[in-house]
Amino acid sequence: MSDQQEMAEHIIKEHVLWSLGAGLVPIPVLDVLAVSAIQLDMLKQISRVYEMNYSESSGKAMLSAVTGSTFARIGASMIKAIPGVGTILGSVSMPILSGASTYAIGKAVCMHFETGGDFFNINFDSMKKAYEDFMGKGKEVAQSLQKRQKNSSQDTIKRLEELMQLKEKGLITEEEFERKKQELLAQL
Repeated sequence: MSDQQEMAEHIIKEHVLWSLGAGLVPIPVLDVLAVSAIQLDMLKQISRVYEMNYSESSGKAMLSAVTGSTFARIGASMIKAIPGVGTILGSVSMPILSGASTYAIGKAVCMHFETGGDFFNINFDSMKKAYEDFMGKGKEVAQSLQKRQKNSSQDTIKRLEELMQLKEKGLITEEEFERKKQELLAQL
């Protein structure tokens, strides 16, 4: 893997994590807007890695042409508006779909740039096909990252509880507790 590919892969995974969080936004449509902003930021950063000229308008055009209509994405988001079941289904499905979509658009754009493409010579049919092909892998990546993040958070909470017990027993000072707590919270 080249340095460019490694940097792009890091950018994609970072933005998938952010998309997982944005997919949890409980307000329909706001989640789609948040994920779109994250994806545009990802395109901008990937463009820098591949030394491509980026403008927000070209990023938006690529994003909407490759991922499909915003109306379809808003429709999926609207399930959250259904009381009870809709809220549960939306909070389970939207983070994974948001993460998978971010992964797929990132990988499709990287593939486009690596084959000599830029923002001005886009074959939207092949980009859409690449996006659809990467969605399956994107779901796996998003689920894996979500699980790893959840396990890491649970581990950090457990360690914080143990640290609190040490402080309460007088085995560490308040200053030691605060310093170690800040280190643990920084890992989240």
